[in-house]
Amino acid sequence: MMQILRLQLKILLTISTLTTKYKVIKMKKIVLTALLGATTSLMALGAEHAYLYKDPRIMGMGGANIAVGGYSTSVFSNPAGLASIEKDEGFIVDILSIGVSTSSQTQEFISDLDEAGSNDVLVQAVIEKYSGEAFNISANNYSSISKNSDSFAWSVGLLAAADINFIVHGNGSANGAALEVAGRTYAGVVTGVAKDFYTSIGEFDVGIGAKFITQKSYEGPVYTSELTQDNALENLQNKYEKTASGIGADLGVTYKPFGNDGFWNPAFGISLLNVGTMSMDDNYGGQPMTLNLGASISPEVGFLSKLVFAVDYVDVMNASQTRVYTYAADRVTYVDYTENDPMKRLRLGAGFGLLNTSLFSLTLNAGLYNTQYTAGVDMALSIIKLNFATYEEQIGTGTANIPDRRYIVQLGIGW
Repeated sequence: MMQILRLQLKILLTISTLTTKYKVIKMKKIVLTALLGATTSLMALGAEHAYLYKDPRIMGMGGANIAVGGYSTSVFSNPAGLASIEKDEGFIVDILSIGVSTSSQTQEFISDLDEAGSNDVLVQAVIEKYSGEAFNISANNYSSISKNSDSFAWSVGLLAAADINFIVHGNGSANGAALEVAGRTYAGVVTGVAKDFYTSIGEFDVGIGAKFITQKSYEGPVYTSELTQDNALENLQNKYEKTASGIGADLGVTYKPFGNDGFWNPAFGISLLNVGTMSMDDNYGGQPMTLNLGASISPEVGFLSKLVFAVDYVDVMNASQTRVYTYAADRVTYVDYTENDPMKRLRLGAGFGLLNTSLFSLTLNAGLYNTQYTAGVDMALSIIKLNFATYEEQIGTGTANIPDRRYIVQLGIGW
């Protein structure tokens, strides 16, 4: 199993190398940023909610899926959603579903930084140009096999990912850093089982899930002089790298008052994720236990293969936290504060299936996430799957508005 996880991580690194426009020597700053990037909670203002995987098919719908399900990746939001996988599809296999996500100005920033080379003055000029900007880069591969039989539905998947974000300080932060960064590379096994129960008051889908995650995380400041060093990556790895691992359980229920026989097909979902401890809270990448609610309707419309409207409210108990850092010499300390912004928890989405045949399928998605629009396109041509989505992560909290528009592209093989 671990050999497969290592292979997935190697594939992610290979894909990143092949898709970049720069030579190996130019990759140093990109890899450095990738390993040390992550949540911008380092600004002492806020951060995105903890997550392990963001499916572009779901993010295009505003991230709403708790009462919808139907995908193998439902294990990340509500394992009961596995019971909504179509039974006549048999075994559903997704191999090498490589996804890459980036902020709108990331390529420009890295290009300008590359052109500055090792010249401290030019590097500082680039830092000042992008001062205050938040960036994200991430890559992931979730390969899985799933099936919904007459007895129960199940799914087993292997996850490998690198998570990237950073904020630029043109005039230096409180401690003089050019970049304040944190990040992780992580991998693990995710499983889920779901069963439908039919009663006199409707259908109940009950699901349970389990996961094992191991990760390396990085948190700390990066100075202009460190960006221009030839061995910058190795030095910063030695300075900040921490390892952690954890096991978590997930529970979920979806209630359908009329089963799948009505016109509107309403559904209501609830999930409790990361039950117990994931043993990673001391490092970036911790997964708090969250309670999540959702509702959806799926009207039957003849000219559409699928029509769904969904609303979620996640982390009802405000378990997510904002991490505020303090730097002293080579030591990084922090304090975690409860994050209670309700607008970060509300997700709205709609999916429109235009075509679904054995050779080609097309679905358009739209929604609201952090009160900003999302959009997505899901296509499948035979065994080739291509998904695209855009959404805006709100890094700030309260009156501090710090938007980070992101774009996801995913290419995979599946049937």
